[in-house]
Amino acid sequence: QVQLVESGGDLVQPGGSLTLSCTASGVVFNSQVIGWFRQAPGKEREGVGCISPRAGTVRYVDSVKGRFTISRDNFNKKVYLQMNSLNPEDTAVYYCAAYRGDLSGCALTGPFYEFWGQGTQVTVSS
Repeated sequence: QVQLVESGGDLVQPGGSLTLSCTASGVVFNSQVIGWFRQAPGKEREGVGCISPRAGTVRYVDSVKGRFTISRDNFNKKVYLQMNSLNPEDTAVYYCAAYRGDLSGCALTGPFYEFWGQGTQVTVSS
């Protein structure tokens, strides 16, 4: 049984930083593309970024480029989302998701993803 568990969500002040973790089990992790998505109240789910199985490709949505960084530790089956310069528009539930992919790319759109975590809340507010 594949499980993805996010952690690290918190309340943070504008301009602050936060790192989210996604831990996988029940899957051959180094064959999985991992994506980070978020959904704010009243808004559609948005792809934040993704990382290919061996980290050869990392992609970000324009709104987080230069502020967010995705990395992965295949040995420990973890993916991280480092978020800097947070602003209130980053407030959302953040999800990690996975699909078995090739080594060359990753998708930022939800329908590619087979497995999803339960989400972790990030609130940016003073």
